[in-house]
Amino acid sequence: MLTGLLAVPLAGCGASSFIQKIETPPNLYRLTPKSTFGDDLFPVNWQLVVDIPVAPAGINTQRIALTRNLIQVEYYANSNWTDRAPLMVQGLIVESFENSGMITSVGRQSVGLRSDFVLLVEVREFQMEYSNGGPPNAHVRINCKLVEMPNRLIVANASFEAIEPARADSILPIVESMDEALGKVLKSIVRWTLTVGEAYRPQNA
Repeated sequence: MLTGLLAVPLAGCGASSFIQKIETPPNLYRLTPKSTFGDDLFPVNWQLVVDIPVAPAGINTQRIALTRNLIQVEYYANSNWTDRAPLMVQGLIVESFENSGMITSVGRQSVGLRSDFVLLVEVREFQMEYSNGGPPNAHVRINCKLVEMPNRLIVANASFEAIEPARADSILPIVESMDEALGKVLKSIVRWTLTVGEAYRPQNA
């Protein structure tokens, strides 16, 4: 990828002379959906839409965030997620529901799916956290609201959180720890949504 292309003729040179700055593109990393949820879930016959998650500006980015204190957000150099963190999380939630095989239909809001419920998602923590001089911890915290449609009634609200230590302070162990932390949160979100939604439906179908 070429960035910062500057087309300014040098003194005494022809118009075809350029100053070019070539930057190395960042390495891209992705996380994985959850595929195991236990044996105590049962299929449901309703449809779900996962809304576009909201997130603070510091993590609403492709850059991989880190913190060393409570008041400053930094980023790893030359390392990005494959998409902005909230959109990546939205896609992984949808894929995790699909992998469960327990729901009639699930999709992103943008596809225009007619749904029985909407899952509102807020990504509150999605960063690596340093303390005590050792490798960082991956910290994921996601708040969810299950909304019944078409009445737009909030059926339930819950927050899901996981913290996983990285094996080492280098980018691959860091991404692996974030994948592990997010995987635990994804499993909890899927189980909670299916259980709460199904408990609500028989009373109000």
